Amino acid sequence: MLQYPTWKKVLVLLICLAGIVFTLPNGFYGRVEQANDARAALEAGAAPTSEMTAALEGWPGFLPATLVNLGLDLRGGAHVLVEVQVEDVYAERLEALWPEVRDALRDLRGQVGTIRRVETTPGELRVRIGEQAAMNAAVDAVYGLTQPVATLTGAGARDYEVRADGDELVVTLSEAEKTATDNRTMEQSLEIIRRRVDETGTREPTIQRQGEDRILVQVPGLGSAEELLAIIGQTAKLTFHAVEQVTGEADAQTTGGNLLFPAMDQEGVYYILERRPVVSGEQLVDAQPGFDQNGRPAVTFRFNPAGGRAFGNFTAENIGQPFAIVLDEQVISAPVIQSHIPGGSGIITGNFSLEESTRLAILLRAGALPAEIQVLEQRTIGPELGQDSIDAGRIASLVAFVAVMVYMALSYGLFGLFANLALILNVALIFALLAIIGATLTLPGIAGIVLTIGMAVDANVLIFERIREELKNSRGPARAIQLGYEKAFSAIVDANITTFIAAVILFAIGSGPVRGFSITLGLGIMTSLFTALMVTRLFVSMWFDARRPKTIEV
Repeated sequence: MLQYPTWKKVLVLLICLAGIVFTLPNGFYGRVEQANDARAALEAGAAPTSEMTAALEGWPGFLPATLVNLGLDLRGGAHVLVEVQVEDVYAERLEALWPEVRDALRDLRGQVGTIRRVETTPGELRVRIGEQAAMNAAVDAVYGLTQPVATLTGAGARDYEVRADGDELVVTLSEAEKTATDNRTMEQSLEIIRRRVDETGTREPTIQRQGEDRILVQVPGLGSAEELLAIIGQTAKLTFHAVEQVTGEADAQTTGGNLLFPAMDQEGVYYILERRPVVSGEQLVDAQPGFDQNGRPAVTFRFNPAGGRAFGNFTAENIGQPFAIVLDEQVISAPVIQSHIPGGSGIITGNFSLEESTRLAILLRAGALPAEIQVLEQRTIGPELGQDSIDAGRIASLVAFVAVMVYMALSYGLFGLFANLALILNVALIFALLAIIGATLTLPGIAGIVLTIGMAVDANVLIFERIREELKNSRGPARAIQLGYEKAFSAIVDANITTFIAAVILFAIGSGPVRGFSITLGLGIMTSLFTALMVTRLFVSMWFDARRPKTIEV
């Protein structure tokens, strides 16, 4: 009798059953996807509809609902290549430096005389002083504001260069600091775009840097490239300002450097605001779609402790006064402060639809892009093209599957049927693992599955051939089967380990479709080892225990 402990039989059967259960939702992909979307909408606070109810009834909640992510080439979606305008950050850095330069020169007013900022081209900060003879002292004072560049390429360099040009002091970013700023800008842009896309619940997007200032974004399942750009293309810069005046003139004069911004939802209404914001979006820690007291869509927000204190102090000191909530240089709301608002939380109201409030909350949570982005390329891959790829992959898989099963049945008889049943379970386990770990299935990934189908029976072929050799050596059936598995074990493991190493290398150095292929190949190797060494042996053992044959044919 073959040695196969009861606990091991139970464990193998439970693993196979789990694989079938977790693979099952992928056989009803559209139905499960609709049910998942309906549940997500309800959890987000959306009002139930008949369509949601029908979707939920289409797939019971007690069943697993984890799906295999389909890549862009299978599901269709949006492809966008953008260029980050990193030069925009240079001007912002110099603008932020101006108050420090002004204060440093004011301390030397007795020497430098008058101080006046000169309008100039972007990338330069020019300050004219009254006493040109004191220019060296002015340069030294401003140079004292500079800091070493935190980059290996600029070791020993300072972040700003300060020089004299007649009676004007000129401040620019150093080349080392520009390089460091470019890298920081790209890293921040990548992270913010990733957070914005992830907030939409999109499955397995591809977001990666290309070259020095470009970012590639591919999102499977999204309706169009325009929809993707609507998510990632806005700067979503949120600030809160004190209101100086409301006017109907688009060219109204401002004083003291105040700002003039239009109202988002009121045509012909403009607000004159204090330039310095009370609180900025960088101090925002959370934003969620919700509803106001009248049941209209709105956005609730919450600041960090520092922002909460500033917001609380401002509202306490300005009760009865309006304050403006500004998003991307448009006033989206200008409520009157009714009372002190402690705790740093509040609500943004406006003429929002539920979709607009949800998108605004996403943009605010993700933060502002550090620089504008320019679209270089955009494509929408329709689901029909993806369906063609799925159909072609399905045909290839079925042909390979049937061919292998027919060969095994004809070559090894009953043992070949055991191998075929294990092969079916092998494919189920692959899809179950893909769903559980959240991997993305691409067209090369389907190729990896087809390759796995052929490799999966390779181990069984080695085992069955070993069993034949032992039978020829006059071994009894039980002993021949046991020796067949034992002697083929090392060859099977060695062959699969070498292939698995190749899959790991492909995953480590590859990207996109190459990774998709390596993932399915690696998972297929693991499931093939399990089904060949454990599942087929279980079937043979159970059959042998039940029949106790005196002779066998393999």
